[in-house]
Amino acid sequence: MHQLTENDRICTLALIHTPGIGAVTVRQLISYCGGAGNVFNSDYKNLIKIPGVGEKVVRAVLAKEAFAMAEREYADCQNSDTRLHFYSDDTYPSRLKPLYDSPVVLYSRGNFDFNVGRTVGIVGTRQISEYGKAVTESLVKDLGIYQATVVSGLAYGVDITAHRACLKSNLPTIGVMASGLNVIYPVSHRKTALEMQQLGGIVTENALATKPDFMRFPARNRIIAGLSDVTIVVESASKGGSLITVEFAQNYHREVFAVPGSISSPQSEGCNNLIRDHKAAIFTSVQDMAVSIGWGLEEESNAKVQQRDFAQITFEGFTQDEGQILALLKQNGTIQIDELSWQSGMHLNRLASLLLNLEFQGMVRSLPGKKYGLI
Repeated sequence: MHQLTENDRICTLALIHTPGIGAVTVRQLISYCGGAGNVFNSDYKNLIKIPGVGEKVVRAVLAKEAFAMAEREYADCQNSDTRLHFYSDDTYPSRLKPLYDSPVVLYSRGNFDFNVGRTVGIVGTRQISEYGKAVTESLVKDLGIYQATVVSGLAYGVDITAHRACLKSNLPTIGVMASGLNVIYPVSHRKTALEMQQLGGIVTENALATKPDFMRFPARNRIIAGLSDVTIVVESASKGGSLITVEFAQNYHREVFAVPGSISSPQSEGCNNLIRDHKAAIFTSVQDMAVSIGWGLEEESNAKVQQRDFAQITFEGFTQDEGQILALLKQNGTIQIDELSWQSGMHLNRLASLLLNLEFQGMVRSLPGKKYGLI
């Protein structure tokens, strides 16, 4: 996969931190210009032609006001134990790549692999009951046999209970933060966050010194949902952040389970409603869930064999760029041209020309929605 130069990494950070520009627009700019550095080297005439990019965005890009902050941020990450995972990096979570609102970059600290075989999101109320605590600790313990990584939000209640249960069971766990990595929130969970970095870690899309605010929590929840193959809601009131996570998980076509509770318990009202409305399957045990979603204990080793076999595949008789496109299509199945541009690092015009040639050669097919796949 295409690896960014240091200049492109700094330019990408500058785009991310340019006021008024979100992740979707950043990816749009980079895809059309063929790189973050090229975005800043473009002029008004070229930028204004990009679909979805208006006058305000173009003026903000041309002002280049975020460059100094981006350079400091990049240096601070290099001088600390912070890893940056850009969208086109091999270390970027494969589960997030296909999502329309995936972060352009993630910051992380710890010892974990985003692309492990199985991930489970565990979320719920901050006012956890003794019942909820017992269920959380039990299900984490039972996940051990499946070698799953647990993802949660480092918040009070269900989140921190899940993280601490993972530490006790020696199970990897990832805490997704609504703040920057230098601002552990809540402060009382700092010790746990440090312990998690030995087997697991913490991750965020926010700059190092970012303080949490109200709007960053729903954004955090989408990352939890996106990183998780399955999301389990342990306890939830009729309204709450965990229900936002469920909405994201459903939009991403991920599995959702809810733990049933007493009809008289406010902490279980949200879970019971999810089950009643068929928005979540009922959670009775990890074993039943594993059967329901098709987890088998031999599945992981088979996946590793398939991954090794794929690494040995070559495409003889094609140019280097054509071979790269074919390899990415083989890996992803069907993929949108914008995402293919991101993963390959090729300008859209160049990529479209290569795809057309591959179509003529009977290797690639064009699909609705600007998607491509192998024949």
